[in-house]
Order: sequence, then C-alpha cells, then structure tokens
Amino acid sequence: MTVIWFLFEVVEYNFVTLLCHIFITTMLVFYIWSTCAAHFHWTRPQIPKVVLDDSAFGKAASTFHKRFNESLPKFLEIACGNDLPLFFLAIISLYVVSVIGNYFSFLNFLYFGFVCMGTLPFLYDRYEDEVDRFAVRLIREIKRTYRKLDSNFLNKIPRGPVNEKKYR
Repeated sequence: MTVIWFLFEVVEYNFVTLLCHIFITTMLVFYIWSTCAAHFHWTRPQIPKVVLDDSAFGKAASTFHKRFNESLPKFLEIACGNDLPLFFLAIISLYVVSVIGNYFSFLNFLYFGFVCMGTLPFLYDRYEDEVDRFAVRLIREIKRTYRKLDSNFLNKIPRGPVNEKKYR
C-alpha cells in the first residue's frame, strides 16, 4: 500500500498509465519468453482456458468473466509475437494511451469514456460516409508507412540460415 500511495500521490503517477505500463511489460515478457522458447526448446507459455471462476456476482460478473476469458488468449497470442505487426501496434497503442493517461486523472478518463460512449455512436450514424472514407485513407496510409518501414529497416536486419525441421 505504501508503494501504491507513493506512486499515485508523491510521484503523481496515473492509474491508466500504470495499467498500460503493466500491459506493455507483460506483453514484452511473453514475447521474450515465447521467442526464447522457440530457440532453446523450452515450453511455450501456456494459455489458460479459464482464469476466473464463476461467482455469485451475478450477470455482471458472468459477463466480465466471459469477456476476460475470451480476450486473454488473444492478448497472450499477440504477446507471444505470432503476429508481429499486431504486436507492435498493440505496444504502440498502449504506449500512446499511457502518455495520454499522464494528462488525465482516472476519474476524468472514466468520465471521458462515458461521454464518448454516449456521443460517438450518434456522431458515427450521422457522419458514417465521411468517417468510413477517412478510415480507409488512414488504413492505406498506415499500410504504406509500414511497407516503407519494412523495406527501409526491417528487411535490412541480417538473419541467419534457417534450419528446416524434419517431421517423421
């Protein structure tokens, strides 16, 4: 409790930033573990089927339980580096949210989330065509930037020879 008090009150660390940094660290640990497991023939991280037990919290806890158990394997799959572009996108997104979280208290962030949940669906319905056109342009730009990054930097990383596995 003293460390939590020190982080939030003295250092003025925000809850959202802390949460994002925990997720980033967890993803990097699983990525390193998974990569090392492939190279050193260790066991890969096991993705649990059920993490939380059903409890008496009722429908809300059951819904949270189901969503948590559906999202955890996807999170661990991304963290293990199976889809490298998605891994980097998740790391960058969490970092951006953590930077934004530095400027908001958790209560302000929660309020902003509720305001967005109330207004964004209405605004999307009203301006659906413009939003879709903008999203398509944004996705094209992101893909173009990734291809440029891939051709200029990622493809120039030297790689050793690949040994093919023999299956019998």
